Amino acid sequence: MTATVEQLEKLVGQEYASEPVGWNTRDLLTYAIGIGAKTSEKQFVYELDPSFAAFPTYPVSLFLKGADQDVVNFSERVEGNNTIKGLPNFDPRRVVHASQTIEILKPLPLVTGAGWRLKKRLASIRENNSGVIIENEFTLVDPNDTPYARLFSASFNLAGKITGKRFARSVTSPPQHESIPKNRSPDWVVREQTSPEQALIYRLSGDYNPLHVGADAGFGGVILHGLSTFGFAARAILNAVGGGQPSALRYFGGRFTAPVAPGDELETSAWAIKKNAVDSTTEVAFEVKNLRTGKVVFGGGFARVVKAERSRL
Repeated sequence: MTATVEQLEKLVGQEYASEPVGWNTRDLLTYAIGIGAKTSEKQFVYELDPSFAAFPTYPVSLFLKGADQDVVNFSERVEGNNTIKGLPNFDPRRVVHASQTIEILKPLPLVTGAGWRLKKRLASIRENNSGVIIENEFTLVDPNDTPYARLFSASFNLAGKITGKRFARSVTSPPQHESIPKNRSPDWVVREQTSPEQALIYRLSGDYNPLHVGADAGFGGVILHGLSTFGFAARAILNAVGGGQPSALRYFGGRFTAPVAPGDELETSAWAIKKNAVDSTTEVAFEVKNLRTGKVVFGGGFARVVKAERSRL
C-alpha cells in the first residue's frame, strides 16, 4: 500500500461511483430509537403522529446501509465503496470515524422509490505520523438530481501510511465556524443515558461493524457507533434549542474524540453564538462529554438551529 504524494494529490477531487440508497418508514423508526429517541418524541418514533418526520440526521446512516433492507457484510461493503483507481483500500477493522457534518437542504420523504443516490467525491487526504485521514463529500439526491443533504465524513486509518511523508491536499471542506466561548457557562446542558443494548439497536440502521458487538479491534472492548453518539448529540441540540421540531435543525457536525461504551451517560453542553444573517438560525457551539470517563467524546461541535420561542433548558 504505497504511493507518492504526487499520485495521491491527483486523486483529490475525483468522484466515486454514485451509490444507490433508499429507505422506508420502518428504517426511520429504527434509526430514531438507535439514537436514543424516547416515547415523548412521537414526531420521530410514531408513524401515525400528525408531525411524524424523519430525524434530520438520518442520511448519515446511508453510507453503509445503501439501498439494502437486510444485513450486509461490513468488510465487503466498505471495500466495495472505494471506486477511485489508485486510492488504496484500508483494513476496515482499523478505521475509525474522525469527523462528520451534515447540512440539511430539504426535508426527507418518509419512503423513497428507485433512483435515489449518494453522489460522492474525494474531498481531502492528509497523512501524519499516526496514519491517514481521508475525507469524502456526499450529496444525497433524488431521481431528478435534486439535493436533499450535503455531508462531509472523515475517517482515520490506523492500519498504516501511504507515502511515509506528512502532507495534506484538499479541494473542499466543511465551513469554518466559531468555537466554544471561553469563561462562559453553557446556555443548555442535556444529560442522557445510553442503554447497554444501544449498539445492538443502532447497527440495524446499516452499520454491521463487528467491533460493536464484541469483536475487539484494540479499543478496549465494545464501543458504541460514533454515529449513534452523533445522533444523541443532535437530539440534545434539537430538543434543547429547536423545541424538537424536525425542520429546526439545518446544520450539525463535529469531531469524534474518544469512544463511548453502550450504557455510558452523555452530557451535551451548548452555547448560543450568534444569529445567522442568511437563514435566521441560531449558531450553536457544543461538545459532548462521557460522564463515566470525564472525556469529551464529540468535540468542536457546531450547529445551526431555528430557535424555538421557548427552547428547552
